[in-house]
Amino acid sequence: GEYVAPELVAEMADDPGKYNMDGDSRELSVMFADVRGFTTISEGLPPKELREYINLYLTAMSEDIRDSHRGTLDKYIGDAVMAFWGAPVHFPDHASRAVATALLMQASAARLDQQFRARGWPALQIGIGVNTGLMHVGDMGSKIRRAYTVMGDAVNLAARLEGITKVYGAGIAVGEATRDAAPEFLYRELDRVRVKGKNEPVAIFEPVGRRDAADAAAVREVAEWEQALALVRMRDWDLAQASIEALLAAHPDRYLYRLYLDRVVQFRQNPPAADWDGVTNFDTK
Repeated sequence: GEYVAPELVAEMADDPGKYNMDGDSRELSVMFADVRGFTTISEGLPPKELREYINLYLTAMSEDIRDSHRGTLDKYIGDAVMAFWGAPVHFPDHASRAVATALLMQASAARLDQQFRARGWPALQIGIGVNTGLMHVGDMGSKIRRAYTVMGDAVNLAARLEGITKVYGAGIAVGEATRDAAPEFLYRELDRVRVKGKNEPVAIFEPVGRRDAADAAAVREVAEWEQALALVRMRDWDLAQASIEALLAAHPDRYLYRLYLDRVVQFRQNPPAADWDGVTNFDTK
C-alpha cells in the first residue's frame, strides 16, 4: 500500500492468486524524476523549511504517479523519484500512462514553483526521464531489507535520460520505444544519443502533449523542427541554419534551437568526420 495506489491494492486483494512479488521479466515503462539544482536549494534553506519544501514536492509527485495514472511508486532517492507502470498490476498502455504522468508532474511542479516563490523559497524545476522495454521486476534486496523494484538496461536508460534533459533544455525526455508505444502524444525529437554503458544509439523525444489536444501552431512547429533536424543530419548547413534561425525567432525561449544553432556553427568551422552518424555521445552518467 505504500507504493501501489489504494484502488490497485483492492483489485489485487479481490484475486490474490493472480499476483506475487516473485522475480519476472516483462515489458514495462519506468520513470526517474529529479529536482534541478537541489544542492543549491538545500544550502539556501533552513532545515525545517527544506524539509517542508521537499515533502510538498514529493507528495505532489507521488500523488500524480499513484493516484492519477495508477503507477507503482518505487522509491525516493534523496530528491529523486523512481516509479514504473505495468506491475504488479498489468496495464497494456503502461507507456501512455507513464508519459501522461510525466506531463502531469511537470504541470504540478510549475504550480508548486509559483507557491514556493511566493513564500520566498528557491524556484522548483524538475527533469524527467521515461523509457519502455524489457526489465526484471520483483522483490529484490538482501536478507535485511527488500523492495519491489525493476532492474535492467531499459531502467538504466531511463535514468540516463533524466540526467541529460538539462542538456537540451527539456523537462521530459523519453526513449524511442516509449514514443512508439504511446503514439497518441505529440513529440519533439531531441537527438540521437549514445549514452554511457550502451553501444547502440537511441532516438530521444520530448512529449509536447496529447495529439488530439495540440493546437495547429504546436503541430506546425514540430513539423518545421523535424525538417530542420533532417537538414542538420544531411550536413546542409546553410538551409539548416536558416531553418533553425526562423524557429528561434518565433520561439526565442526554446533552448533546443539555440543548442542546435551553436552546433551548426561549430560544424561549419570543424566539419564532422565522413562517417558521422548524427549521434551525440555521452561519456558520463
